[in-house]
Amino acid sequence: MRTLFFSICFLLVSVVAMGQQARLAEQYFQNGEYEKAGMLYERLYDESKNDYYFNRYVESLLALEQFQKAEEEVKNELKKRPGQIQLMVTYGNILERQYKDDEAEKAYKDAIEALPPDQFMVVKLANSFQQLTKYELAIETYEKGIKLLKNKAIFAYNLGNLYRQKGETPKMIENFLTSLESNPANITNLQALFQRSFTDADYDELQIQLYDKLQEDQDATPMIEMLAWVFVQKKDYRNALRQAIALDKRNNENGGRVFSLAAVAANDRAFDDAIRGYDYIVNEKGSNSSFYLDAKRQSLRVLRRKIVEGYDYSMEDLKGLELQYQTFLEEFGSNRATASIMMEWAELEGFYINDLEKAIAILNEVIEFPGLNEYVLGQAKIQLADFYLMEDEIWEATLLYSQVDKAHKDDQLGHEARFKNAKLSYYNGDFQWAQAQFSVLKASTSKLIANDALDLSVFIIDNLGLDTTPTALIMYSQADMLVFQNKFEEAFTKLDSIMEMFPEHSLEDDVLYLKAKIYAKKKEYDKSVEMYNAIIERFPEEIRADNALFELANLYENQLNDLEKAKGLYEKIFLDYSNSTFAVEARKRYRILRGDDIQ
Repeated sequence: MRTLFFSICFLLVSVVAMGQQARLAEQYFQNGEYEKAGMLYERLYDESKNDYYFNRYVESLLALEQFQKAEEEVKNELKKRPGQIQLMVTYGNILERQYKDDEAEKAYKDAIEALPPDQFMVVKLANSFQQLTKYELAIETYEKGIKLLKNKAIFAYNLGNLYRQKGETPKMIENFLTSLESNPANITNLQALFQRSFTDADYDELQIQLYDKLQEDQDATPMIEMLAWVFVQKKDYRNALRQAIALDKRNNENGGRVFSLAAVAANDRAFDDAIRGYDYIVNEKGSNSSFYLDAKRQSLRVLRRKIVEGYDYSMEDLKGLELQYQTFLEEFGSNRATASIMMEWAELEGFYINDLEKAIAILNEVIEFPGLNEYVLGQAKIQLADFYLMEDEIWEATLLYSQVDKAHKDDQLGHEARFKNAKLSYYNGDFQWAQAQFSVLKASTSKLIANDALDLSVFIIDNLGLDTTPTALIMYSQADMLVFQNKFEEAFTKLDSIMEMFPEHSLEDDVLYLKAKIYAKKKEYDKSVEMYNAIIERFPEEIRADNALFELANLYENQLNDLEKAKGLYEKIFLDYSNSTFAVEARKRYRILRGDDIQ
């Protein structure tokens, strides 16, 4: 037992000592001390017979231009280990370093000619060529291995990588797809590899080759999956969905694949395709599908986004959507499980159809549900408070905001309620208290709340200290509240009164900014653009300049469909207003519009 113990200890000490020597040898080699490195690598190889140490030893000799000795060492090893044909590559490299190119080429060809039908030896020889960046010879090695082993797919992935390194995309794709046929589980790795380096033309080539594969075998599931993925990369969700539905039917799946793809389409604002995917699950899979309820819910939500985003809708559209909500709740009932849908319905009624009475009634019903999730309850109360505020029920609104603030003091929902309560005080002209709350909320974990709080805090400080009377600021905050209440004409009247009573006031850029927001809500985009441009041209140093730039860029991107103008405005924000709270988002949107791959 003691003998075994001492043997183990001796072995461990030897391993540690060899590791230290290997690190020292590598340090010598990296520092260009090749003589010292060569001596250590020779000793390490004698002790371990590790090919890496032998190659490093030879490299050290070559660095010292001891070509004769390097040749002798390799020839001796070949005599001892004739089966290690990768040594012939090492020998060829020695000859090539002496400019004996013909002899070197012969050594390389002899190595390939001597290749046995052994998968491990094929890979080992190909790797030897690859380390010398001799990709053609590595390819030749794998092709010889395919013939010897009579297996087209066995080295297809290796060949794909080699053609990728050579930049030969069609051959790379061809070999990767061949490897996929024999190893479908590798599809995710291949997709990640393609995504890192492919251009639009590369995706086109991949699509063509996939079609060829599917002509050979229409039921090749990995090829259909890859084709669907290609369509997603090209944002062709209609065709991607067609492939996903085909796979769902062929494999008798539960709709999960289609559901996931519909979510991707929805996130990319391809609303019609997303709805088509969700409706497929509802209509084809039916109520027995585990995705049935979620698909119905998401279809309704995407339809709502399609109608209301960008304010591009008619009252007829809104009424049709209202009917869809009612139909949904008739099927699934009004209860805590459907509370979020009811809240969306209330938002539709309150902010778009302008039926505040119905919106308030829906939310009061939600709040009364027994066992309702506390977070959902808080969201419902905030929404209800907003609608009370629109109805001028100030006390009811502040009471609800305060309840949520108290119940969720340290989380984002509580910060939102506190911000809205502070803004209510701002609407009412209590600027000192509102500004104190905004100062605290600048540290909120919610970036949106923190930015909005900072914006209003700076705005109050900027305008409150300039006049002996806060009358102009009070009038402006009242106009701001009228906008929130969708009382646009009254807001315009109030804003015009400010400029009549206080000409050339510091609020002039803010008045233009609020008018621009109103015009955008009214879908009068030309007038909105006019207001934003006036701020940018006349007040480039004022606090609304970066806001105006960002909102104007957003208009050009999402409503006016002038992406080049949007891109230029986003660029101006992060170049000229680098300290702006919009700078990071502007840079991100600029890169997306430029076509960068943003992860």
